[in-house]
Amino acid sequence: MNSILPTRRLFGPGPTNPYPEATVALGHPLLGHLDPEFIARLDRTCEGLRQVWGTTNARTLPLSGTGSLGMEAAFVNTVKPGDVVVIAVNGLFGERMCDVAARCGAEVVRVDHEYGTPVDADRVADAHPSPAIIAAVHAETSTGVRSDIRALGEIKGDALLITDAVTSIAGSELRADDWGIDVGYAGTQKCLGVAPGLAPFTISDRAFERRNTTPQSWYVDLGLLGGYVGEASGGRTYHHTAPVAMIASLEAALERVLAEGLENAWARHQAAGDALQAGLQSMGLELFAAEGHRLAQLTTVKVPDGTDSAKVRSYLLDHYDLEIGGGVGQYAATVWRIGLMGPNAHPASVTLILGALEDAIKNA
Repeated sequence: MNSILPTRRLFGPGPTNPYPEATVALGHPLLGHLDPEFIARLDRTCEGLRQVWGTTNARTLPLSGTGSLGMEAAFVNTVKPGDVVVIAVNGLFGERMCDVAARCGAEVVRVDHEYGTPVDADRVADAHPSPAIIAAVHAETSTGVRSDIRALGEIKGDALLITDAVTSIAGSELRADDWGIDVGYAGTQKCLGVAPGLAPFTISDRAFERRNTTPQSWYVDLGLLGGYVGEASGGRTYHHTAPVAMIASLEAALERVLAEGLENAWARHQAAGDALQAGLQSMGLELFAAEGHRLAQLTTVKVPDGTDSAKVRSYLLDHYDLEIGGGVGQYAATVWRIGLMGPNAHPASVTLILGALEDAIKNA
């Protein structure tokens, strides 16, 4: 699920997309990955990422891969074999954290929550007396739930706090330093409104000093990547060929978000989500995520009894060029996931979705 949800045609230049800059930037003439102009662009992009993360971390950069690579980087660089890692699981991406941590040799302590509910910080605190790492998803894409990361930062003690902010960055309040986030990763394809392919990443000095210095991945070894962003002594060092077009696109998106004002962007996503959720409920539909913890940018709604989820989704694609996601796991056919992210967090999108979905439910 990405920022082109709920509609494919809202992603790209045109009257329905008021923010085409990131898409246009993909078509700019390519710079060499060692070109001084590109290096300056990378520096500006890293600074923009610090602002949307709410951090002063020097090691804040766009990793060359999707959000899943960000997850991998977070764990391979911090987990040492035998470390106790407490992971709050309230959706698919918490499940995935457990898998990645286990592959790093961690002793994984799961704290399971019912899908559709937020993470309970007290239960996480009680799961183990002295974990090396605590990890949780801020905005769980699979269920449409927002969890309180600040509360986890308050109970983490000496543990490092890893946070998945793939769906929250630039769309919900996110304050890495204030909340005690030690390692965070995100994706470009959601509220930033950029094509998938980069993982905005940040790691605190505290976490970096405690890192695994021999991670099983060369590609995302942060000890080597430091020179890639000019942090190593003696200046930059070559690490890999950067995805120059994607970084140009991300720079353009960050410029747009910061010109809008980060808090204004959060408020725009909230207003669009509130309007969509009110409209869905007025249609008699039931929302899936727990009240008070619902994401604005990703709404989960229960499929009405007797309605064929797949047929409705196909109808929306065929008749309205609209894409909405199905649920995951046991909810694959009983929940819809509707994204209002980046350019799509707009009143016109809400009106279109509500009318199209009503038609599809009646006629699919």
